[in-house]
Amino acid sequence: MAYATVMVSLALDESNEACLEAAGQIAERFDAGIIGIVASQFNPPLYFTSGEQAQNLIDQGLASLKKRMSELEAQFRKATKNRAKHVEWRCAIDFPARYILQEVRCADIVVSGLDRGTLSDPLVLASPKDLVMQAGRPLLIVPDMVNWFDLRSVLVAWKDTPEARRAIVDSLPMLRKAKNVIVAEIVEAGGSRPAAVSRVRDVVAWLSRHGVSASELVPEKDGGRDATAQLDGIATDVGAGVVVAGAYGHSRFRELILGGMTQHLITQSSRCVLLSH
Repeated sequence: MAYATVMVSLALDESNEACLEAAGQIAERFDAGIIGIVASQFNPPLYFTSGEQAQNLIDQGLASLKKRMSELEAQFRKATKNRAKHVEWRCAIDFPARYILQEVRCADIVVSGLDRGTLSDPLVLASPKDLVMQAGRPLLIVPDMVNWFDLRSVLVAWKDTPEARRAIVDSLPMLRKAKNVIVAEIVEAGGSRPAAVSRVRDVVAWLSRHGVSASELVPEKDGGRDATAQLDGIATDVGAGVVVAGAYGHSRFRELILGGMTQHLITQSSRCVLLSH
């Protein structure tokens, strides 16, 4: 497996510099192509009227959207110039998540900005939650503060779930290029540390058969911190530039209501995160 085509999801009204830089670096490292993609729907104001005045308002709104998309295309082409095997642009007046999900068949990996919580407008921005759940492709989330795709140290957040197994397979191309790979499992309440060590050793051995040299890490139980805090601490200690994890190991409803590891990973702003579902 390789990343032959990178799709980068651009936000209509947010900064895209970090995502474009990460997508460009992935294309350079894997000799890949890049597809830039954006979509938005016109959102009529609350005082929306009717008749000819309404049509004029719609026409103005659509013209403004198309102008902004043209500006984003220019930014995309400038940022990717001479960096990719091929460059392609796709845009539409449509719901962002729906449009990206119907186009993602042509990509190996999708690059997106982080989740902005209550500030996200589904008419102008594709939520990482929707993309990772439905794309059938790994999603690389790039925070605004991250200005390069750092593969010096990659942390695999292991949990023995189908999502984590898919994530580690999806991340193999980047793990092969990483200088340091650490596979870590957090022992949660009621769990057995020896069992966790055995699982992590299996994963490390599997990686070695795929040309990836990795080390294992299973910290002692820490009753004072939850799993997200422990993972953040490990990522900081090993200097992880990327965290690889499975998305929504529990039900999505539970994570949306109670939080959870996935919710934390798509909103944290310290490092890139590769998620698969």
